[in-house]
Amino acid sequence: MSSTIDFVRDHLAHENDPPALSPAQKDDFIRRIKAQLKAQEAVLVAHYYTDHDVQALAEETGGCVSDSLEMARFGHDHPAKTLVVAGVKFMGETAKILSPEKRVLMPTLEATCSLDLGCPIDRFSEFCDRHPDRTVVVYANTSAAVKARADWVVTSSIAVELMEHLAERGEKIIWAPDKHLGDYVTKKSGADVLVWDGACIVHEEFKAKQLEDLKRVYPDAAVLVHPESPAAVVALADVVGSTSQLIRAAQNLPNRRFIVATDKGIFYKMMQLCPDKEFIEAPTAGTGATCRSCAHCPWMAMNGLEALCRVLEDSGYAAQNEIHVDPVVGAKAVVPLQRMLAFGKELAARPGRR
Repeated sequence: MSSTIDFVRDHLAHENDPPALSPAQKDDFIRRIKAQLKAQEAVLVAHYYTDHDVQALAEETGGCVSDSLEMARFGHDHPAKTLVVAGVKFMGETAKILSPEKRVLMPTLEATCSLDLGCPIDRFSEFCDRHPDRTVVVYANTSAAVKARADWVVTSSIAVELMEHLAERGEKIIWAPDKHLGDYVTKKSGADVLVWDGACIVHEEFKAKQLEDLKRVYPDAAVLVHPESPAAVVALADVVGSTSQLIRAAQNLPNRRFIVATDKGIFYKMMQLCPDKEFIEAPTAGTGATCRSCAHCPWMAMNGLEALCRVLEDSGYAAQNEIHVDPVVGAKAVVPLQRMLAFGKELAARPGRR
């Protein structure tokens, strides 16, 4: 199988960041967005990796800022007639699958994910067909069609526990699409796993050698790493976990300084909850680079205030950026998604787990 990360890089647009806004422009967009959310009985659901202004707006308007698992739960349970999902396309699709009766909008459908792009349904189906004896587990960062082909959908916050659960039942597993997370959960669970060759373009770039150098500069810092990172980076971590787990670690560990190996959008919530602590971006660049880190998803950056305002005010633009999922695909995909939610709820109820 050829490397999917090369395929994704070939298809990546390089000018995704929205233009910088003046304070007056920000205030104007925020005022208009708030008015439209109220008028349309809509709620804003934002991922930890989106722009800090978007995260703050979601909180101020009664929406949700969270990881993809909690985004799925929140959108399903909220009474709003319209869900505005600030994130990447698979998150909008997940919201629509779980709430087919609701309108689901995104600031732009061009905001996608390298893991999703690197796991096309035709190639993945062929891969699964070659191993019919294996249970198919796919990461949430996949298309609706790939989810429909799966037995389970999983997020990083419950991946290890699910793999342990399946291994205890004697099941052999196909894991897709992130190879680094797949290798991590395989080692942690001891399960028999075939791993798809995909990677996140942000986490793939964290550098172990440069991280070691940074640790020497800040020996008191705890290292927080998302498991989509390469194994050599994961090996240097004090805590490995999902976005929500890394945020809790920042709150609970006694360290006053942290080196964080995930998308820098997470710093909004970390700094909000831990204003007396310092957060440093883990390095993605080599020794010859002029910058130390550029850990920010280019597609998450497309969820700016201007696009968010436009999708709420411009009916034509909204029609172009509304999420639609084929009902047949949705009926199949909702089964593994509901399994994920039920398993996550059961885990949360276990003593000692938050």
